Amino acid sequence: MTGATGGMGTRVARRLADRGAPLRLVVRDRSRAAQIAGAEVREASSYGAREEMRAALEGVDTMFLIPAKESADRVEQHRTAVDAAVDAGVQRVVYLSFVGAHRSSFTLGREHGATEEHIVASGVPYTFPRMNLYMDFIPSMVGEDGVIRGPAADGRLAAILRDDIAEAVAVVLTEQGHEGRGYDLTGREAFTLAEAAEELSRATGRRIEFHDETLEQARASRAGFGAPDWEVEAWISSYVAIANGELEGVSPDLERLTGRPPKTLREYLAESS
Repeated sequence: MTGATGGMGTRVARRLADRGAPLRLVVRDRSRAAQIAGAEVREASSYGAREEMRAALEGVDTMFLIPAKESADRVEQHRTAVDAAVDAGVQRVVYLSFVGAHRSSFTLGREHGATEEHIVASGVPYTFPRMNLYMDFIPSMVGEDGVIRGPAADGRLAAILRDDIAEAVAVVLTEQGHEGRGYDLTGREAFTLAEAAEELSRATGRRIEFHDETLEQARASRAGFGAPDWEVEAWISSYVAIANGELEGVSPDLERLTGRPPKTLREYLAESS
């Protein structure tokens, strides 16, 4: 698996180890790799380093490709990593994609769709677990003034915890019958950001509010972050996708894969408070 030093990668790696799966962690920095007994560790400086990726993947049966860090050339990095896997003789690619990726208003979501297309075109058997937005990211959307801001209107999102995603992915990676399939991994319920603010207020005892923004207001409120234009537009477009109703679908796929329902926002906040 790639991306094994990040929050998602570490979660998946530990669950694979618990299942006794032979595991190779492909990382940029060996010193940051999770300490998992029996796991091999290989280095590649980036997904775009094709020969390094090919060498790191030699002898691998299945590659779990976690999306690269957001960047202007992320799709090209993904394509190179997939091509390196083909060069190395990898027999299956499992890619962590995004719900509705091929038609998403969320610009980073469309990058997942382009990556899926390249994997399919490569001819390698594949599986696409497709995530909704991370539920455990929602508290970080609150500004210092206690306000969540964005052009989401009253749209709903079926956000999901990274722990729930990791459990479902571990099933896909270690059990048979998933080739050629996609799974929408969502939370158990869809909620507006105003409702999320109410839940955060209840859990923290602090007044949290949601303020809807126009696109112009959203750009202005993020102008001081020092991020490039493409990244600012990506952030804003995630709210647009919510407003458009693209992230409101609730899927039974996680429960079908894991045998239990995903956690709700209220359950998560209660456990983490």
